[in-house]
Amino acid sequence: MNLNDYVRNVPDFPLPGVVFKDITPILASARAFKYSVDCLADRFESSGAAKVCAAEARGFMFAAALAYKLDWGIVPVRKPGKLPWKTISQSYQLEYGEAILHLHEDAVKPGEKVLLVDDLLATGGTAESMVKLVERLGGEIVGLGFVIELDFLHGRDQLAGRRIESLLHVAGE
Repeated sequence: MNLNDYVRNVPDFPLPGVVFKDITPILASARAFKYSVDCLADRFESSGAAKVCAAEARGFMFAAALAYKLDWGIVPVRKPGKLPWKTISQSYQLEYGEAILHLHEDAVKPGEKVLLVDDLLATGGTAESMVKLVERLGGEIVGLGFVIELDFLHGRDQLAGRRIESLLHVAGE
């Protein structure tokens, strides 16, 4: 299956000059969504992870299905004010701004193996922030899985030395 057929380019979103890679057609297709989840599961099934960690919102969709398929727990990383328990936080740069992520302080136990999942790897800010949050709690990152990687933004560079698996690679804008 060619997942590229299920990615829609949206010019000038969310800002002029940005070409947004919209994965909602993947989500809308039972076949493409299942294929995406199965591919990620195949790549990380033997990683020894106990949990899948994902940032809101699109990452949740893939992470929840993956956690269910592999019988792992799921750890949500959210924007400020969205988690009801005590949290730790991490600020980071986006492709077009700044943001902060929060994680429950008891979401990951020391030594617990965690897979990070998101729909897209762009500049690497979100992923690096999630890595820092999990590692501050003593968790061990076994890998990072993405549906799409925008190679031209070099997000992988911020995650040097880590196992990164992306189902699609976009070479240029």
